Amino acid sequence: MDALTVGVPTEVKAEEHRVAITPDGVRELLHAGAAVLVQSGAGADSSIPDDDYRRAGATIVTDAAEVWERADLVCKVKEPLESEFVHFRDGLVLFTYLHLAAYPAVADALLDAGVTGIAYETVQLPDGSLPLLAPMSEVAGRMSVQIGAHFLERHNGGRGVLLGGAPGVRPARVVVLGAGNVGWNAAWMAAGLEAEVDLLDKSIDRLRHVDQIQMGRITTLSSNRGAVERCVAEADLVIGAVLVPGGRAPVVVSADMVRSMRPGAVVIDIAIDQGGCVETSHETTHAAPTFLVHDVVHYAVGNMPGAVPHTSTHALTNATLPYLTELARRGARDAARRDPALACGVNTLGGHVVNPTVADALGRSATPLDDLLSPR
Repeated sequence: MDALTVGVPTEVKAEEHRVAITPDGVRELLHAGAAVLVQSGAGADSSIPDDDYRRAGATIVTDAAEVWERADLVCKVKEPLESEFVHFRDGLVLFTYLHLAAYPAVADALLDAGVTGIAYETVQLPDGSLPLLAPMSEVAGRMSVQIGAHFLERHNGGRGVLLGGAPGVRPARVVVLGAGNVGWNAAWMAAGLEAEVDLLDKSIDRLRHVDQIQMGRITTLSSNRGAVERCVAEADLVIGAVLVPGGRAPVVVSADMVRSMRPGAVVIDIAIDQGGCVETSHETTHAAPTFLVHDVVHYAVGNMPGAVPHTSTHALTNATLPYLTELARRGARDAARRDPALACGVNTLGGHVVNPTVADALGRSATPLDDLLSPR
């Protein structure tokens, strides 16, 4: 089959400044035989001008509707908004972060239109790792510490605590819930600033890995309700980094736990784009990132890496490009047949939900992907 035409529209979600591909990514797609359409200005906020895309071989298209109409495969960063649903059509392939468990209306629109929805966050390798979630998880984890330090400052509503303390003064107590890519990076950054760091996870193997690398600089604790309650009550900064691939994040910090925290403490719920792991959280934006509950500052921006788009765009493209290239070369069905990791990324196909975890989160029945990929 001929390679698909890949379309990259400008992101329309509030305060989303990333773009789904870099000029180097365009060159790789062209080498694979695909045509690439990039909406004018799509890379501007990531400090990538249209001319860089032109030199790489992309066709610059002024109108978003034209990108969606001409493309066989649309590559984005964030889940489509309602204003973009009008562009959906049967047979279109959409490759992006979908987070359907948190955005069921997007799932309904994909299913109604017959769009093949492939989610970055559910592409999963045999060892259970999530290669397309990892780079943004790393960025979000690292960002969470500098954001937490900012909002701990008194004039920003916090307790007035310096993360690293000072000679003779105790440093801040940072509690990180979850030792995956987000949590590990958050804990590492906090320890680097000389905070006292507790890292909690149910997996002793993950905690053992962190302990071996950090050699005691991070306190690792087995996660259970009692341990979480005690740590949260004593924390200056709590970073929620709990993830269930494709599903809704479990609530691990209850409203009562938040109530037990000291006034001016800070909670950062990185899991908010999967529904949130803090009971008192609701999604915010970069324009209005925080709110108070029980005198605790809550930060729950759903697209944290969008604040550092130059770094994030390059990190994301590095991870997505091999999969995007195979999708463009072979089409979604053949690429999914050949690559089990990519098959895990398929959330919707032909009007069916095919990822079991996503289906469960949506309260739907999952149709086995193999049934839909079988030759007709």
